[in-house]
Amino acid sequence: MFRPAYPITTARLLLRPFRAGDLDALHAIQSRPDVTRYLLWGTRTRDEVAEALRARLAMDALEKQGDILVLAVTLRESGVLIGDVNLAWHSEEHRSGEFGFVFHPDHHGHGYAGEAAVEMLRLGFEGLGLHRIVGRADGRNVASARLMEKLGLRREAYFVQNEFLKGEWTDEVVYAMLAREWADR
Repeated sequence: MFRPAYPITTARLLLRPFRAGDLDALHAIQSRPDVTRYLLWGTRTRDEVAEALRARLAMDALEKQGDILVLAVTLRESGVLIGDVNLAWHSEEHRSGEFGFVFHPDHHGHGYAGEAAVEMLRLGFEGLGLHRIVGRADGRNVASARLMEKLGLRREAYFVQNEFLKGEWTDEVVYAMLAREWADR
């Protein structure tokens, strides 16, 4: 089992497992159309967020392939929850995974997503020993693509009208990084 030592501390952030008391802050993020526009799921009601939070409470470790680690991202100074990051363990044999991030728009443009995403890459490569980590985004989500490039991931694929999402065909862009690239960055 891989369970990081919590909280994970960065210069400005704390990454920690979700708590039951995070409902209001998580709802403030997941109920916004501008947050969910490029996600696979739409805006969530308070009850739907409560259900999603219950699932997240158990996502604090990786025991086997298929598991997902989801951490709350809070500001160190205030403790305010501003988003979440995740790391999915796709294959033990191929040592592969995927990471992602979702942040409240009020906290965009400050480098918080990048600061937290670096820690998820570190956990994947240095903690879990992954060989390869991918990141995926809706082709219209320029900000997420830009962040993955800034983190040093390379764009590997652009799938045109790859998914039918929320009533329309959407493109998908895939970025990736190898363990050796992480070590060399």
